[in-house]
Amino acid sequence: MNIKTLSLSLLALSGAFLAPGIVTRADVIADTELHIADEVLPLARRTLVAYQFGQPLKLDTNAGVTYTASRYERLPLPFAQLQEGVAPTGQGMSLAQVTATAQQWGDLVRITDVANLTIKHPLFQQACQLVALQLPETLERNTMNTLVSATQVNYTNGRANRAALVATDTLNTHEINRIVGSLLTYGAPRFLGDEREDMMIEAGSFRGDRSPASSEHYIALIHPLVAQDMGENASVQNAWALAQSDRLYNNELGPWRGCRFVESNMVPFWVGVADPATNTASAGGGALATGTYYIQITGSPSQTSVEQRIYQVSAAVSVTGPTGSISVVIPTLANYVFNVYIGTTTSPANLGTSTSGPTVGPFAGQATQLESGSTVVITAVGTAQTPPAAPATGITVFPTIFIANYSYGQVLLENPEFHYLTGADKSDPNNQTRVVSWKVFYGSIILNQNFLVRNESSSAFSTGYDVTA
Repeated sequence: MNIKTLSLSLLALSGAFLAPGIVTRADVIADTELHIADEVLPLARRTLVAYQFGQPLKLDTNAGVTYTASRYERLPLPFAQLQEGVAPTGQGMSLAQVTATAQQWGDLVRITDVANLTIKHPLFQQACQLVALQLPETLERNTMNTLVSATQVNYTNGRANRAALVATDTLNTHEINRIVGSLLTYGAPRFLGDEREDMMIEAGSFRGDRSPASSEHYIALIHPLVAQDMGENASVQNAWALAQSDRLYNNELGPWRGCRFVESNMVPFWVGVADPATNTASAGGGALATGTYYIQITGSPSQTSVEQRIYQVSAAVSVTGPTGSISVVIPTLANYVFNVYIGTTTSPANLGTSTSGPTVGPFAGQATQLESGSTVVITAVGTAQTPPAAPATGITVFPTIFIANYSYGQVLLENPEFHYLTGADKSDPNNQTRVVSWKVFYGSIILNQNFLVRNESSSAFSTGYDVTA
């Protein structure tokens, strides 16, 4: 047989094998070995800055959970000179106090021994790393929530309130100068200097022996997108560029007119969303009395539980009681959970009650942590709680928080603790689970409302995507 004949024979033979009984990858997929990388991919970074600027305050053990800070107000200056031989009327003393309640926070990860033995990446070690991130991020989130509750607030371009802000109301140097000037006028103490008794500063102290970084200053906690607005100002660009070697704090951008800007992607923000208008009243199924009710929904990224998407208040919903209820269709949005508020005015200030909410914990039975796309029935007016004010629909509002020294504090009753449970006990006699947990007993307190100002603005930039990773 010549080579040509042999080649034709082999070609015919190969064709016979290929059709119709060809073996594809799908036929033998069970024999494929999966390749899983040894390295675990990194998580998105969260910048933690707010907790550190609070005054460290210690609550004594066996003394309850309420911390009280006291301040004696200064005496009024005398109006006129003394009259010979006549004693002045004198002044009383005014005491101001603020309180904070320490609360216990904590969480855990529970892993079975089977999972720990069979999964490629060591789950117990991964749980330790994740818990180590969760604790400080919780403290940062809670601190931010305290700071945005402060009463001193300024709206960019002189707007009346959050709902009045428009897309062009971005943070600018004029607003910053106004806030810093107000703090200085009031006499709010600055960091690095105002606590000293000798208020004299030597001539030329910003050169030679004294670095500009050691000058007295306030601090502004700023969201990255708002920082980008500021970065488009040429004067600010130059100031921040010159301050590269004189930064004092992690994630500091630089100074501007007596304030040092510290960037954090954990500064909360609020997105105005139209009312979904999916509320249906019923005469049964609950305990609502006859009346007119208003519903408001808020959405929170499930990773942080910070109310971020603020839906407009609904139109009036008429209920016939005394066993009335309102069915609410929750918006569909991946990686979000929702709260439903109810009230008899257009400013609802109570969570609704619903069996769709948590079954344990301090919010058991309340319409909170509700699943995306679910339908919930509001059966009554629940726990008093005020939702964040809604921006105008389609507008995202960012707070920039200007803080003076001694403006707020962190009250600690019990230091943070981590627990790693790997042994058998009476509840787990066969040692089938591993537990990584943490807890801390603390609270944040605003020490002086006049030492803290929140500016609210929009931004020329958008997030581009929902940050839920």
